[in-house]
Amino acid sequence: MLRVLSHVGRLDSIHIPDDLASRVEVIAIPMDGEIDPDVVGDVLITTPTSVPTLEEALSRGVKWVHLIGTGIDKFPLHLIGDDLILTNSRGLSAVPISEWVMACMLSFVKRMPNSFVTEQPKQWNIPSPSFATLENANLAILGLGGIGTAIAQRALPFGMNITAMRNSDAPSPIDGVRMVRSVTELVADADHVVLVAPLTDATRGLFNDDLFAAMKPGVQLINVARGPIIDDDALLRALDNGIVACADIDATDPEPLTDGHWMYSHPAVRLSPHVSWNWSGAFQAMYATFVDNLRLYLNDEPLLSVVNPADGY
Repeated sequence: MLRVLSHVGRLDSIHIPDDLASRVEVIAIPMDGEIDPDVVGDVLITTPTSVPTLEEALSRGVKWVHLIGTGIDKFPLHLIGDDLILTNSRGLSAVPISEWVMACMLSFVKRMPNSFVTEQPKQWNIPSPSFATLENANLAILGLGGIGTAIAQRALPFGMNITAMRNSDAPSPIDGVRMVRSVTELVADADHVVLVAPLTDATRGLFNDDLFAAMKPGVQLINVARGPIIDDDALLRALDNGIVACADIDATDPEPLTDGHWMYSHPAVRLSPHVSWNWSGAFQAMYATFVDNLRLYLNDEPLLSVVNPADGY
C-alpha cells in the first residue's frame, strides 16, 4: 500500500480512480500546525508555495513530491535533495492560456471592444484607422514549453510568423517556428511579444529599458507568466514613449497590485487578475498529472513533468 501525504485533501478531492484507490492510502495532513507523530508516507502532494509544515512532511519518509501547479518560483526548492523526485502539473493550463493569448492579440488588432458602437457613428463600414490583422504579423514567444507550444499551434493557422526562445538548444517541437538564442533577436521585429517563461534568475527583470529599446514601436506585450520578468518602471516608460502600444498583463508583482498602482488606470494597459489559466475543468486538471504519475510510480516507470531544482523549472 502506497501512502500519500496530502496538503490538498483526501481521496475524494484528489479524484484517484478506482483501479488505483485500492493500492493507495491518502492521508490528509495540515498545512499549518502539527502533523501526527505516527504519520509516515512515500509521496507528498502539495501546493507550489512555502507551506509551514512542508519540511516536517518531507522528513516522514517521502521520496516523491508533486506540486499541483505549474510555476514553482515560490516553492522552497532548497528543501528538495538529491534523494527526492519533484514533479509538477506542467502544461495543465496550456489550452486556456493559449486561447487567452489569441483573444488578446485578436482584440488588439481589431480594437475590441472599442470597435463596438452603442449609437450611430460618424462613419459606417470603414473604421478609422483601419484594423490590423494577424496574417503575416510577427509573434515572439519567450518560453516554448507546453503553453508556448500551444500558443504557436494556434497562431500558425492565422498565418503568423513565429519566433521563439527557450533555455535549450533543442529544435522547435513544431514545424514553422524559428528558434533563436538571443532575447534581443527574439523581440527585434515582433509585432506581438508573449511571455510564458518561468521566473528564474535569468528571466527576473529581463524586460528592462535596454530590451524595450530593441523593440520596434507599436508592439503588443502579453505577460501570462510571472510579474517580476518585467521591470514595471521600464514598461511604463516604454508605454509612454510609444514602443509598447498595448500591454496585456495577467501576472504582476506583487499580486494583487497595490491600490492606486498606475497599471489600473493606464490607457494602454489591459490588466487582468491572473485568470488566463482558468477554465471549468481547471481544478480537476490540477490532479490529472499527479494521477498519471501515480500510475507510473506504482509500476516503477519514469515520471512525467520532473522538475530540476537547479534550473528552477
